[in-house]
Amino acid sequence: MLLIRRERAVDADAVAAVHRSAFAPHYAAGGPAAGTALVEAPPEVALLARLRTDPGWIPTLSMVAIEREAVVGHVCVTRATVGPFPVLALGPLGVRPDLQSRGVGSALMHAVLGAADALDEPLVGLLGSLDYYPRFGFQPAERLGLAPDRPEWASHFQIRPLSAYDSQIVGEFHYAEPFYEL
Repeated sequence: MLLIRRERAVDADAVAAVHRSAFAPHYAAGGPAAGTALVEAPPEVALLARLRTDPGWIPTLSMVAIEREAVVGHVCVTRATVGPFPVLALGPLGVRPDLQSRGVGSALMHAVLGAADALDEPLVGLLGSLDYYPRFGFQPAERLGLAPDRPEWASHFQIRPLSAYDSQIVGEFHYAEPFYEL
């Protein structure tokens, strides 16, 4: 049985291990297919550590997936801005490789988006797969008049409007500072 709950301080090492195992294959020499020379700590692990100490960290929106009393997945949402408007940024999202494609990531996405919506947040932005995230209501940001403040991110930058969405929120999306330190 899978349980989604808020991350606790005691989960930090297990969460780092999830992200390490989930992302390391993407940084292997030659990419995921090569499967050799895995990096010891993908940048997502350091990003998460920096986010936890950043003013943009929102503990209520950092969630873990638990199966058989073990952390098997994690997602977090942090404070971002569009001009004067506070908005949210999703990521990283990681699931242990042996449990990927089994609904763990989807369960985490539904839980964190539902929690953000319940907190009356207007929207969530992310950089990610154009094949995966639209199933959760994400759409290309330019459709809503938004763009990342790094032009090279534009092709994979997506927005999920929530119930408190306001169409006046347009312009450049700015992540919490640790995203720029990668």
